[in-house]
Amino acid sequence: MHTTASKINNLPWEGITEEMHEKGFAIIPNVLTNEECEALKNDYANPSLYRKTVVMERYRFGLGEYKYFQYPLPDLIQNIRTALYPKLAPIANAWMKVLNIDTRFPETHPELLKQCHANNQVKATVLILKYSKSGFNTLHQDLYGDVYFPIQSVLFLNQPEEDFTGGEFVLTQQTPRAQSKAIVLKPNKGDLLVFTTNFRPVKGSKGYYRVAMKHGVSEIHSGERHTLGIIFHDALS
Repeated sequence: MHTTASKINNLPWEGITEEMHEKGFAIIPNVLTNEECEALKNDYANPSLYRKTVVMERYRFGLGEYKYFQYPLPDLIQNIRTALYPKLAPIANAWMKVLNIDTRFPETHPELLKQCHANNQVKATVLILKYSKSGFNTLHQDLYGDVYFPIQSVLFLNQPEEDFTGGEFVLTQQTPRAQSKAIVLKPNKGDLLVFTTNFRPVKGSKGYYRVAMKHGVSEIHSGERHTLGIIFHDALS
């Protein structure tokens, strides 16, 4: 089995699961090696890997650029995506159950993709993002179609305070009838962040309720910042 996939399978998933239930996100350190991070960044210049390039300023998404990979995905990315999904599906299903949402996600990633393809969602959603000085990403959610998986992940390919300054990963949590809460994270190079795509359950006095969440990136002050975003569902376009 691929080394990175083996590493993912051997992570302390009981503790990660508890953290996801408690906060809606978890940082997992040292999932990628330095060499893997550098290889992914170097491949940014290889046009044969990508189906689409998005200049964020053009769509008022922020300031920066990202590229969607095309199928077949590079082996490293494919193995990570396939290994992560079955660890996250039980978390997603637990969330659906406590929120009384009549959705259950399959155990394996190929089964999820079959559901996407039946809904004409056939485009790869894995993407690599690049920001330079003054770059940022507005708060958003990555849904891409009616069939979507409620958890996604980001791999960090640069070291903060060395390769770039600023550029924190930002999550906002909107509790019903309350002000939004901002969560600011600074994962290290090679770390994996898993987090909710659009909402998570929170237990209140009368049971669980839904809390909406968005994510973005604060302004880069200097240097360059690259991340690899792994979304598990496919896109309509």
